[in-house]
Amino acid sequence: MVYLASEDRYEGMKYNRTGKSGLKLPVISLGLWHNFGRINNAENGRNMITRAFDLGITHFDLANNYGPPPGSAEQFFGQVIAGDLKPYRDEMIISTKAGYYMWPGPYGEWGSRKYLISSLDQSLKRMGLEYVDIFYSHRFDPETPLEETMMALDHIVRSGKALYVGVSNYNAEQTAEASRILKELGTPLLIHQPKYSLLDRWVENGLQDVLDENGIGSIAFCPLAQGMLTNKYLNGIPEDSRAAGTSVFLNKEQITPEAIRKVRALNQMAVARGQSLAQFALAWVLRGGRVTSALIGASRVSQIEENVAALSNLEFTHDELERIDSILQPAGGQEGHK
Repeated sequence: MVYLASEDRYEGMKYNRTGKSGLKLPVISLGLWHNFGRINNAENGRNMITRAFDLGITHFDLANNYGPPPGSAEQFFGQVIAGDLKPYRDEMIISTKAGYYMWPGPYGEWGSRKYLISSLDQSLKRMGLEYVDIFYSHRFDPETPLEETMMALDHIVRSGKALYVGVSNYNAEQTAEASRILKELGTPLLIHQPKYSLLDRWVENGLQDVLDENGIGSIAFCPLAQGMLTNKYLNGIPEDSRAAGTSVFLNKEQITPEAIRKVRALNQMAVARGQSLAQFALAWVLRGGRVTSALIGASRVSQIEENVAALSNLEFTHDELERIDSILQPAGGQEGHK
């Protein structure tokens, strides 16, 4: 059956300008980190991607190593573009990254010019694209001069393989220096993709200030803390949950009584606002306009629909924000994000 995008796909979504650039991103973007690899159900993946686009999600975020196996998420996404979304390519923002391990030998990870350019060439082939909209250095390389990594990003833009460049998992100091180098090269740093949620607020200790000072946007990954900020763990650890399985990103040790106490208290606030906990957590990440977009993952269409519905209530009162900070304080009394 031929896919035709919903005619009203832009009516319900909100779009934020990315830093001081001309690019706008939907406040909710879809990441293909999990559930879009070769081991996953292809029809479910296709339905999630097309439904997201129908809801106004124009930004799809990938990386070279997403799968499993690595590379298979890009390959699958390329098939969906070819089969369903090809007429809408110019309405889409597609991003990918390189930095983590991808192939054996000394050129298969980190931040060398050799690796970044080779990896992007492979990503473009897997997705069947001539260019991506955003290409990221996925992590800071302590052994490669930052000038080399940034010069590779500059070259990638000038060669037409990406329209914009970003960084992910860089700290405040590294980001400031990356921005300075790219500015001198004439290819501004568009965006930073940090991990950020109610339960992980490290970006507030300097990184957000660097982004504001340099006109750089941000897109928060794991805004739902790998599912901890959903209703899944309110009553313990379900057998079919990520924490109960073999995931290296969320395990039983992280679902502590203290964590469950916080999550339950936050859920009570969410219910009082007429929101699910996930909607509440996304709205909080987007509060105040300092985050351009929240990057969600999904395993089924209904999760995407629920998350997009967060747009109906993105505002918090001063009292609500103070109450949230109080809940998030550890038992010792000092704020966890300081």
